Amino acid sequence: MNAQRLATPPSRRFEGKVALVTGAASGIGRATAIRLATEGAAVACLDITEKGLDETLDALRSLGAEVLGAQCDVSDEASVDRAVEQAAALGRIQVVANVAGIGGFHNSHEVPVAIWQKMIGVNLTGTFLVARACLPALLDGGGAIVNVASTAGLVGSAYSAAYCASKGGVVMLTKALAIEYADKGVRVNAVAPGGVHTPLLDVFANSLPEGADPKHLFKIMSRMGSCEPEDIAAGIAFLASDESYYTTGAILSIDGGVTA
Repeated sequence: MNAQRLATPPSRRFEGKVALVTGAASGIGRATAIRLATEGAAVACLDITEKGLDETLDALRSLGAEVLGAQCDVSDEASVDRAVEQAAALGRIQVVANVAGIGGFHNSHEVPVAIWQKMIGVNLTGTFLVARACLPALLDGGGAIVNVASTAGLVGSAYSAAYCASKGGVVMLTKALAIEYADKGVRVNAVAPGGVHTPLLDVFANSLPEGADPKHLFKIMSRMGSCEPEDIAAGIAFLASDESYYTTGAILSIDGGVTA
């Protein structure tokens, strides 16, 4: 965590608000939970990984934030509904950050159906299930959903058929929900990160198929290098805040120009 980025937060844009963040045990999810808490939110942190989740909760408590943790498999309907119900103990949920996600490279002609289904289940179905479970609270007074898509949801990427399909689905889910709820006080947007220094980046780096053509990778690499989770969290915080009150259905690319 870059201490300088937390030393002078731009404002207390989420004072008195309750936020729910999935994938909060590490990476972008942890950075987002910290950013929202730093700006005044009470934060419900959801993740399937207990140890990392506890570490995030400790970090938030050290900031003096009101927090709640819940183990949750976002691809499981009952798990999501149970975790969102637990999160309601903090108050009415007004901000939802759908960050939980998985990835990896595979030759498309060799990828097992089980891996395809799991990636779709976590990245796309999970995003839908969390949004659906939180919408009743958001509709009761307004709020914002920010989903995490990817450059892989905007442009094709080799060895990534399942990941591209899941994140492309997140892009269109975001737009569909934005249209449906535009006149009901609920905004729905997404960020589309490129390379980010997170555990997921390591998963991708270590899963390249044997004989993979490096030229395919150049397409998804920025000349600016990779960014930090805090950079994505800043974009999520903006889209979730009232500063972006007239923004819905937008996909904010934070990718060092990869999709320019």
